[in-house]
Amino acid sequence: MEEPIGVTEAAQVPQQRGEQLLEAAAWYAQERNWDVFPGTWLEAVGGTERCSCGVTGCAAPGAHPTRPDWAVQTTGSAAAARRMWSRQPGSSVLMPSGRTFDALDVPESAGFLAMARMDRMGLTLGPVTRTPDRRMLFFALPGTAAKAPELVRQLGWDAGVIGIVGRGEGDYVAGPPTRLAGRGAVQWARRPSRANLWLPDADELISPLAYACAREAADARTRLS
Repeated sequence: MEEPIGVTEAAQVPQQRGEQLLEAAAWYAQERNWDVFPGTWLEAVGGTERCSCGVTGCAAPGAHPTRPDWAVQTTGSAAAARRMWSRQPGSSVLMPSGRTFDALDVPESAGFLAMARMDRMGLTLGPVTRTPDRRMLFFALPGTAAKAPELVRQLGWDAGVIGIVGRGEGDYVAGPPTRLAGRGAVQWARRPSRANLWLPDADELISPLAYACAREAADARTRLS
């Protein structure tokens, strides 16, 4: 399993390789038909990293849109993606959800539990990312984010309480190998492949994800009591 890159010493701040970001953006557009757009990037200042937006305490340093109307920047063309990232090679790779995919965002511990359960059940997972903030995003068909709260409610839980967040229309996700300053890199927990070219629907993911999230939420309450 890949480990996120951490910043341990100011003199050893790892550089986000522009070529990797450019190639990743072009690959997502060409091979998966995912729209992409360049976000902010990391800048080295005084031996530390900061977000190009310049905001102190940026919530997602190096991994958020550069402008409010980011939706007009998106492209599904690999050639256009290469041109965009050639202008600013260090830009994060952001992908709008709600178009060719949605994502279900869950706590990392619950995500790994759900993945193991789904593998045992023989279910085909879509791609899954792992973020430096200890979250996992399960890619699914568009519309999944809108369906999720009601499907979770039917199982007897509240999606917000157990930590399931839908990312659908109007939202975006950061694609590997985007890095967040001082935290590490977004990575694939389950890489895109021919085997998961067709994304699962909400009905296929909700039960194992909700079960895992509810179990982890209950365990967390027990630890605090």
